Amino acid sequence: MSSQQKPAPDTAKAATADAADPAAGPRPRRLTYAAALAALEGAALVAGGLWVLVLGLTGDPDDRQQAVTLGITLAVLALLPLLAARGLLLRRGWSRGPALITQLMALPVAYNLVRADSMAIPAGVVLGVVAVVALVLLVNGETTRALGIKGPGRGE
Repeated sequence: MSSQQKPAPDTAKAATADAADPAAGPRPRRLTYAAALAALEGAALVAGGLWVLVLGLTGDPDDRQQAVTLGITLAVLALLPLLAARGLLLRRGWSRGPALITQLMALPVAYNLVRADSMAIPAGVVLGVVAVVALVLLVNGETTRALGIKGPGRGE
């Protein structure tokens, strides 16, 4: 090929690259719903952490240091689902992992709340339903494609 000749652009490769781009097209509703559920869980963790922290500082807890530690821990743990929710909204492939971990961690908590003989039972039921629905949304094929996640053996 001479220096004056230019190769024709490979339109098949360009079309394939556009189809593989996760940012192409509108964000699927399932992805938006999964991000909303993760953000809701993160907000609940922040609220619970602040509530425990305030009660630990102003109330008369059995162990003030333990109450303050729990409040701070819950607030810091809220970062995982909140960052995952932001990543899901921005269609970042890495965000599905933290979102899945959050849901998997929520299931044993929901189970223990349901087994409690108190007013925590409805909270456990709600948490369990939210976690299962979020898991279903996160492993859905449409969500996976929107995030640009390829299955095993499908790498290029």
